Amino acid sequence: MDILIIEDDPIDRKLVGVVLTTSGHVVHARTSAEEAIEAIATYRPDLILLDLKLPGMSGLELLRKLKSLPDYRDLPVAVVTAFPELFRKDALVEAGCDAFLVKPINTRTLAQQVVEIAARKSEPD
Repeated sequence: MDILIIEDDPIDRKLVGVVLTTSGHVVHARTSAEEAIEAIATYRPDLILLDLKLPGMSGLELLRKLKSLPDYRDLPVAVVTAFPELFRKDALVEAGCDAFLVKPINTRTLAQQVVEIAARKSEPD
């Protein structure tokens, strides 16, 4: 599976990338929403792991933007944050979030979680 990680923290970005690459996934990583928009158009990932606190455009703004575009509306997006108290889950779901992961990420279960998130999104309604 092709996964795009949008994460500005270099340690978190590398850790998640290594875990997913080791599990056989193809990983692309970007540090901002602006960079991510180009990468999404180029790589057409199967899943996005989106940090909510990003420089410039926030992860929530990017999520809303992606879900408003017909080409990306069905793209599974799992939001990731170290500050769950700052974001209401109902607002994230309303914006189009498919899953919610809290840092620190559990490296033992992450690879299986991304597979399950992508599978849920591809199931017929």
